[in-house]
Amino acid sequence: MSLTEIQARLRKAEQDAGREPGSVTLIAVSKVQPIARLRDVLDAGHRIFGENRVQEAAHKWPALQDEYGKVQLHLIGPLQTNKLKQALELFDVFHTLDRPKLARKLADAVQARGRCPELFIQVNTGEEPQKAGILPAQADDFIAECRAMDLPVSGLMVIPPVNEEPSLHFALLRKIARRNGLERLSMGMSSDFERAVALGATHVRVGSALFGARDYGKAG
Repeated sequence: MSLTEIQARLRKAEQDAGREPGSVTLIAVSKVQPIARLRDVLDAGHRIFGENRVQEAAHKWPALQDEYGKVQLHLIGPLQTNKLKQALELFDVFHTLDRPKLARKLADAVQARGRCPELFIQVNTGEEPQKAGILPAQADDFIAECRAMDLPVSGLMVIPPVNEEPSLHFALLRKIARRNGLERLSMGMSSDFERAVALGATHVRVGSALFGARDYGKAG
């Protein structure tokens, strides 16, 4: 599906939800995608992309930004603390602040650095043991802990369980955000971003619908 078609679907979802046109940020999730596909979207004028892995982003984006100019990069995958310094150099937004250890390391790093990316806390709304994220019952305390460390948390992020209705998880994320005074919600992917927009998403992460199926053997 072309960028124009995805943008049209997003604008319609905004309209149907009574949202302002352009109020939802489209993140083109370019993880494990061939450079040629990224170029197609860059050539169409899009400049907001999401990557899952620090090393993959470091491999491809500096050269592309030299060619195309500044691109806003969002880290949407887990962040290991030993990759933190490199991630701070590459990414403008972190969507996966997901544990106290990372928060403490990040607070120390940004204090020394003097600036911080925009931050979203990942909430594990499905309480899945294999998935990263703060449990819903612990979210309020973790948000307060991050604020006490002067981390500029602006929103929350969720990846709903595969076999559950995503709208239930979007609604729960919105509830947690509202009671903590957070305005930004990173939720919704290729298969469900319209439902996420209806429930208040400010950022949607669209990959396969935009770029096509990922070929893990040919990416790069």
